[in-house]
Amino acid sequence: MTANAEDAGIIQTLLDRFNNQRLPRALGLKAKVDRGEELNDMEVEYLALVDEDIREMQPLITRHPEMEPMVVKGIDLYQEILAKALENAKK
Repeated sequence: MTANAEDAGIIQTLLDRFNNQRLPRALGLKAKVDRGEELNDMEVEYLALVDEDIREMQPLITRHPEMEPMVVKGIDLYQEILAKALENAKK
């Protein structure tokens, strides 16, 4: 299998995971913090795992810069969730 074919498979898997798992969960967490609620330990741990996944994707993003805008939007969403969760925790 060529590197491009392997990357295409990885990209498809990541897109599927993002669309079917990560995004719905992130939107649920965003709704929660937008209501003024705090995140529980499991939710914070989940966000940390997502951050770790994003860091591991860096070489793939470097090889496929067309993915960068989508990844940046995802990162922005997670940062927005974390910022709001921190704000809620301070109240």
